Amino acid sequence: MDGFGLDDLKNVPPDPNQEGQGLHKTHALAPRLAEIASKGAPGKSYSTVVLTGVVRLVEFSMLLAAGLLLHKLYVGSYWEESVDYYVATPVMCAAAIVAFQSFDLYTTASFRAPVRHGLKIAAGWSMVFVAALAAVFFLKLDGVFSRVWLLGWYGVGLALLALERAALAVVTRRLTRSGKLDRRTVIVGGGALADPVLRALAAQDDSDLRILGLFDDRADARSPDVVVGYPKLGTVDELVEFARHTRIDLIIFTLPISAETRLLHMLRKLWVLPIDIRLAAHTNKLRFSPRSYSYIGDVPVIDVFDKPIADWDIVAKYIFDKVVGGLCLAVASPILIAVALAVKLDSPGPILFKQRRHGFNNEVIEVYKFRSLYADAQDPLAQRQVTRDDPRVTRVGRFIRKTSLDELPQLFNVVFKGNLSLVGPRPHAIVARAGDFLYNEVVDGYFARHRVKPGITGWAQINGWRGQTDTQEKIQKRVEFDLYYIENWSILLDIYILVMTPLALLKVENAY
Repeated sequence: MDGFGLDDLKNVPPDPNQEGQGLHKTHALAPRLAEIASKGAPGKSYSTVVLTGVVRLVEFSMLLAAGLLLHKLYVGSYWEESVDYYVATPVMCAAAIVAFQSFDLYTTASFRAPVRHGLKIAAGWSMVFVAALAAVFFLKLDGVFSRVWLLGWYGVGLALLALERAALAVVTRRLTRSGKLDRRTVIVGGGALADPVLRALAAQDDSDLRILGLFDDRADARSPDVVVGYPKLGTVDELVEFARHTRIDLIIFTLPISAETRLLHMLRKLWVLPIDIRLAAHTNKLRFSPRSYSYIGDVPVIDVFDKPIADWDIVAKYIFDKVVGGLCLAVASPILIAVALAVKLDSPGPILFKQRRHGFNNEVIEVYKFRSLYADAQDPLAQRQVTRDDPRVTRVGRFIRKTSLDELPQLFNVVFKGNLSLVGPRPHAIVARAGDFLYNEVVDGYFARHRVKPGITGWAQINGWRGQTDTQEKIQKRVEFDLYYIENWSILLDIYILVMTPLALLKVENAY
């Protein structure tokens, strides 16, 4: 698996023993899977990485505020304020966070059990003050810092930590019960190799894994219907469709590394999903250096694919979309009003046109646009692409389509509905075609562009691949650029694309 990447999947020939690759066809969900999906994942999950990061920030800020407030009320009132306090206070707060981290106090398990971990909290906070007192003694600073302030801050800080951890326990337990902190997991591969992996995962205390079951293409004695109490739910093709209907966060392969061809055939189907994919190394006899592994609890795994945007990246992109999108909406409001009036006066019919398109993870979303076709010629399914001098396009429609002003209402999708991003692969209509073929029939791995939220503008658009996609080459190129964006995403790339978008709009040769 050394040097494994997307190019390896592109070069894998179709598996002759399988009915398709799960890329070109959609499958009806089997009744058993439909029942599990109907019970459903509890909406969006919360990243434990973000949760623990927020707790660290809250505790640092809380302790800092307490220390500075006591300094203001006591030292500042009775003594002259000193800059030494403004240096020592944040340093001690940072040391406390490091101490808590060393005691494993930033895990969901510790959040749920504040009483059991209370002594560790007290020990970590006490260690900071013991170290501070030692520094005061050895550096002969006993005349610099008030002992009343140190004692008061110690007591207030300990009380605040106790109250904060008690409140955090209530919130964490509620999130745990609702499944919002679970990592919904499926196992690919069954039989003897899955057995020790499942037992090791099940033996972990306070694990956030919720294993739904197994998927395996084998239907013989090598793959029994139940392994360690977990049922076999279906094939890998069915897993692809299952992941479109319910939330799955993690896929763990229990196949041996030596089964490279079989692994690649399965990964060729699964890489289009926005899901972390890991290869269990628990039973593999071939050993790599420790740095080659990550761990799920005590189980070593090899990272195969990661969600393109996860944890703090999701937070950064969300804030970017809401803040910058809101500013764009405010700045563009006069243009929105002017275009709305022009559309209304130019031809009878609604101002806005709503179209169902593919969004994140193939979810069907409704996207807003200014109406650019005559009301009786609207094509909500995009069964017929707009061409040069198309008689269905209104006079105002020709202008707003060439300048992409018809896309401006999608700012409402970004700011209020949240189903679009400012930057991302453009959402395509559900039955959009390149010539006589659906897009997913033309491009192998087409649905991989849905691993991130679609956007108003994107990497493909600023590189000249906007407008009509009437040929297979055009949609292939667009998807190629979309996948490059997904694999290389960063906030800086989003900013660059937004800055370059107005220049790209000057090229109107493909926009009709």
